[in-house]
Amino acid sequence: MTERSASDGNDPAPDIFLSYARADRSRVGPLAAALEARGLNLWWDAKIGGGAEFARSIESALESADVVIVAWSAHSVGSDWVRDEAGHGRDRGRLVPISLDGTAPPLGFRQYHAIDFSAWRGTSEAPEIVQLLSAIVAAGSGAPRVAPPLPALPRGALRRRAVLIGGAGAVVVLGGGLAGIKRLSRIAVPDNSIAVLPFANLSGDPSQSYFSDGLSEELRTRLGEGGRFKVAAQTSSNLFRGHDSNAITIAEKLGVAYLLDGSVRRDGATVRISAELIEARSGLSKWTQNFDRQLSDIFAVQSEIAVTVMQAIAGALPLAMPALMLAAGTTVVAAYDSYLKGRAIYANAGDAAADRQALASFDAAIAADPHYAQAHAIRADALLDIASNYAQLGQLPAIYRDALASAQRAVSLAPALAAARLAVGNVLLESRLDFRGARPFFDSALALGGHDAKILGQFAYVAVREGRVADALTAIDGAVDLDRLNPLIYMAKGRILYCARRYDEALPLFRRALTMNAGLDWANCWAGFALLQQGQPGLARAAFAAEPLEQQKLTGLAIADHQLHDMPGAQRNFSALQGKFGDRVLYEQALVYTQWQNRDQAFTALARARALNDSGLTWALADPLFDMLRPDPRFKHLLESMGLS
Repeated sequence: MTERSASDGNDPAPDIFLSYARADRSRVGPLAAALEARGLNLWWDAKIGGGAEFARSIESALESADVVIVAWSAHSVGSDWVRDEAGHGRDRGRLVPISLDGTAPPLGFRQYHAIDFSAWRGTSEAPEIVQLLSAIVAAGSGAPRVAPPLPALPRGALRRRAVLIGGAGAVVVLGGGLAGIKRLSRIAVPDNSIAVLPFANLSGDPSQSYFSDGLSEELRTRLGEGGRFKVAAQTSSNLFRGHDSNAITIAEKLGVAYLLDGSVRRDGATVRISAELIEARSGLSKWTQNFDRQLSDIFAVQSEIAVTVMQAIAGALPLAMPALMLAAGTTVVAAYDSYLKGRAIYANAGDAAADRQALASFDAAIAADPHYAQAHAIRADALLDIASNYAQLGQLPAIYRDALASAQRAVSLAPALAAARLAVGNVLLESRLDFRGARPFFDSALALGGHDAKILGQFAYVAVREGRVADALTAIDGAVDLDRLNPLIYMAKGRILYCARRYDEALPLFRRALTMNAGLDWANCWAGFALLQQGQPGLARAAFAAEPLEQQKLTGLAIADHQLHDMPGAQRNFSALQGKFGDRVLYEQALVYTQWQNRDQAFTALARARALNDSGLTWALADPLFDMLRPDPRFKHLLESMGLS
């Protein structure tokens, strides 16, 4: 700040230190008010009273603050005070820069993304404030703030239940050249590791992209079958759609030794597939070939490409694909086409209509081939998401019965299909809260599909809910290795560490996920709960305020406001939670009652949730917010009723 007055030094240590130029005070005043209205303990020069040694007061506040916000402007970039304070925040890893008028930060601070407040009109609910709150939470956790947020994933990637099933909407910034070669040479990657990049759709019709994307995913499945090859996951690989980066850079970011790239041109009943295998260390093509086939031969072409790639990498291999692919798939073109359409819709679905459209496509695939195990398995997944996100309570029993029938049919058709066993486990867990019944299906899914990031991620979530933290971390680390550019994976690992009460390790992972995808659901919420556990309700409240999911936001705010002794605010947010979501959020209501230390009402909500099989209860064993209830026999009985102890 360019001018200082004094303070009596009796205020509590601030959460936030706000640095700015005196000439910008008319702009900064509303900002300070907006942050304080969010429950944050803010220090700025308006709090310095007369008679104190102002330099010592400033130094004390700066040293004790969790976060240093610096308001850059045409005035402040020339202020020695502001530069010194910004340097202090930067050196401690606690800097959050904003730009009041669009002015770029001065040299030495430009590696930090400055949030643009030039169009802000002073409202506390504006997007700028929400973004600032998220940045405050990140800086308060000590997470790095070097890069700006990336564009958001499609909403379909952010489902409540299928939180590890990612889309491909994020964008990565890629480097290349000699530096990429040197870096790759120092990192050991398995010789049998490969990424299948999204094949380009050359059909002249954008609506045909589902077919080229489906071919890419089928090739990933075939190459990964049996664990013979380490195959990078779809979400990370699809970030390089339409890439203009060199092969060495892409392979380095995906952690693989080979890339399979190509294109698809579909014209009526004929299809041309061009495929190229690239050796990452040299960037040179190892094999390339064109395939001109009738569409009815698409299944043979997939096998031919996969086997040829395997032989090019590993030498002589059997010329037939594993029997599983024949048992789980289809040879009916119409069924395959409907399945691919449904899968493309499902991956990006953001509302009930899209999920139901995907379900209709899976129904069409099954109608064309009733023995199509993959279609039955993904149909069960779609039904579970409809139940979790859109269905009324009275509709749930019928939807769950339908989902279980589809999942069990998939297992009967292809007993070795990991996705089918995963589907059965998910239905039993979500609909019946039956850990005993679901556990064998999750364990067998891992044994059959431990090379798949989706299987690893969902197994990790089940394991941590059972208290098997070590198993959960082993699985999620495997998923990170296969899907290292997917923010959902880092968020999942953060939640596992949160459940393990390792809050200092969890918070940077939530921030990493948000840096990769600024619109991510859940990450701010879980960061807020971790901050509550660390005794930082002000920063926690900021995190909850930035959470996109309203029911999670209201839950967190009701708890944070209570800890901040704002009882009217806590009750207001809790009443909104109950009024908007009712019995669908009984688990969340129990969390609030527990944190308000109202045990009887907490157990009333838990009992009601158990009667309705609220799937949130599957987290009861792992959730730190219930720790104060654990000695109570009623809580032990609840866990035992789900097959937990």
